Amino acid sequence: MQLDSTEISELIKKKIEGTDLSAEARSEGTIVALTDGIVRIHGLSDVMSGEMVEFPNNTFGMALNLESPLLSKTLIGFATRQSVILEFAPTFISIIMAGKVGSYITSSIGTMRVTEQIDALEVMGINSLNYLVFPKIIAMLLYPFVITISMFLGIIGGLLAMTLTGVPSEAYIQGIQTDFDGYHVTYSYVKTLVFSFVLATVPAFHGYYMKGGALDVGKASTQSFYWTSIIIILLNYIITQLLLA
Repeated sequence: MQLDSTEISELIKKKIEGTDLSAEARSEGTIVALTDGIVRIHGLSDVMSGEMVEFPNNTFGMALNLESPLLSKTLIGFATRQSVILEFAPTFISIIMAGKVGSYITSSIGTMRVTEQIDALEVMGINSLNYLVFPKIIAMLLYPFVITISMFLGIIGGLLAMTLTGVPSEAYIQGIQTDFDGYHVTYSYVKTLVFSFVLATVPAFHGYYMKGGALDVGKASTQSFYWTSIIIILLNYIITQLLLA
């Protein structure tokens, strides 16, 4: 059957007849909008049962059972764990570090290039590329510890937010434990190691091979940031397809 908005409203009102509702709640149980087959209703919590109706544009809408929330409170903990471990900690923190650490590496090496300190190293017979870049690659091997801290703080922050909003912490902890897959942590650390290599090498490349004066150091830092960010995003997609697809 096809119903217009008035007929649908009357149908819903008949459904709530005989329920223990105040007159105010009954008056609110009306359709306030019917756009593209989407019906918006007020005052029908703890009332509706499953009822299929066909709207004029031949789409179907289901008046769902609203006697209980559609989403469990444990879903918040589950979503927090998945988002923090899979993306927020390894990927977003890496993009932030590209702006902080990457810009520093580019500017420091670029300044050495402008002031001819790199030329002085080469005159002394020192391999300037290894001398300046390799220690940064070794230092970035500690980067997974930073990501571990960010994971911990992200999950603890979610627990704190749940507690402050009055949601039981037990539901959040249960959500964290639901369907936990240790392989996701491995996947996150694999991404982290790859990103740490990018964070050390791409900014160093822009600083080592830059040309010009002091003004060009700032330009090189800017270029290193967006190129590092682009490479991280592309590698994130590739690694995800390789390990999780």
